[in-house]
Amino acid sequence: MGSSQKFIARNRAPRVQIEYDVELYGAEKKIQLPFVMGVMADLAGKPEDPLPPVGDRKFLEFDVDNFDTRMKAMKPRVAFTVPNTLTGEGNLSVDLTFENMDDFSPAAVAAKVEGLNKLLQARQQLSNLVTYMDGKGGAEELINKVLNDPSLLQSLSATAKPGDGN
Repeated sequence: MGSSQKFIARNRAPRVQIEYDVELYGAEKKIQLPFVMGVMADLAGKPEDPLPPVGDRKFLEFDVDNFDTRMKAMKPRVAFTVPNTLTGEGNLSVDLTFENMDDFSPAAVAAKVEGLNKLLQARQQLSNLVTYMDGKGGAEELINKVLNDPSLLQSLSATAKPGDGN
């Protein structure tokens, strides 16, 4: 614990402080109860397997150490359709299951949606190309030449192997 946290713990009472006086064998004693909060919520979204009735569910303890394990066990899921703005045709079906907090990042969400995944991969390849070309003047000139010459660009795309991925 940092020194500032120790200072706060010593000098500022907790926000919720529950105490009561009890008489134990003729002597009065103050007992402090810890503050425990229970939250009842349906955090699974649209689960694939039906959840048990609320009365049969048990409280689960969440903390920093078990958060990802609890999320993986709960399998929070969302499923919906959105207008397909990538192609402009029809709707795009989105079905996301989250297993840890990193799954909520935009890149992780895009990786799980078919059309967005292709764009994300293309973005990563372009980023890799920019990193590779950094400081290589000849490579920049060659790329500019290819991009400005449609016939050269067409011949390169014709010789590319389908499914090669590079």
